[in-house]
Amino acid sequence: MDKKPEKIQKTLHPRNIHNNGYDLKNLAKVLHELNEYIIPSKTGTPTVAFANPDAVRALNKALLIADYKLEFWTIAKTNLCPPIPGRADYIHTIADILAEKLGEIPTGKRVKILDIGTGAGIIYPVIGVTTYNWEFVCSEIDKASINNAKLIIERNKSLKQNVTIRHQENRRNILKDIILPGEYYDFVMCNPPFYKSKEEATLQNARKSKNLGTAVDGKANLNFSGQNNELWCDGGEKAFITNMIYESKHFRGQSLWFSTLVSNKENLKTFNTHLKKVGIKESRVIEMQQGNKISRILIWNF
Repeated sequence: MDKKPEKIQKTLHPRNIHNNGYDLKNLAKVLHELNEYIIPSKTGTPTVAFANPDAVRALNKALLIADYKLEFWTIAKTNLCPPIPGRADYIHTIADILAEKLGEIPTGKRVKILDIGTGAGIIYPVIGVTTYNWEFVCSEIDKASINNAKLIIERNKSLKQNVTIRHQENRRNILKDIILPGEYYDFVMCNPPFYKSKEEATLQNARKSKNLGTAVDGKANLNFSGQNNELWCDGGEKAFITNMIYESKHFRGQSLWFSTLVSNKENLKTFNTHLKKVGIKESRVIEMQQGNKISRILIWNF
């Protein structure tokens, strides 16, 4: 349980359809508004103005329409809009783990996934349904995000039969009241809030803006989107995942695997200690690397 993370990939997952980069010319044909945000890179090749949240939102929308065959997708400017390739890697990694005992990747509605804190854009379910036709139950605490997610489901035939949204009314709970009696999941997945407060998130973004050279007159360009439930919670990532670990013990017979993304590598030692306390059978840390960014998936079972 304390062994080093499994470095299974230093680039995008082999099955990730974004491995060859973005075909911006084709994407702009699918979504004309993307043209507004295509700029020349330092080498002169076309790229997207990633420092602009409107550009990232337009790119995501184009990708979801072109590569994931959505008929409709939208989110508010206040919602978090992270890059899609990294989220696709989480889904493909889950598929690999589920295939270990079966010898092949299980597809169709025989696979049931719980997505904790799915967000307004329901990106994980979109990728999972489109790629593997899995069934998803999604939890969310923000009512506006739930309404937006329901709108996306209703406007896309491919999602209607495979995705269900549930409101988590108690901010202190993660799995409780979402995993219902008699239900069984193959995988629980989660992308938890990272920061402890809005102030910490703002400070980190200021540093990022300075490093990217997007600060204006020495002031940070507050280009991140995301509401408080998406970016920060009391105690940050460490408290959230610790709570999830202890809650998982109460649902040990209702999911084959529990998992979460871990942003801060320094927290892993603490999580391993808590996992031992709840009596897990097995745990792993799987590293994923996209460019200079390394993300980690912590998985465990009973």
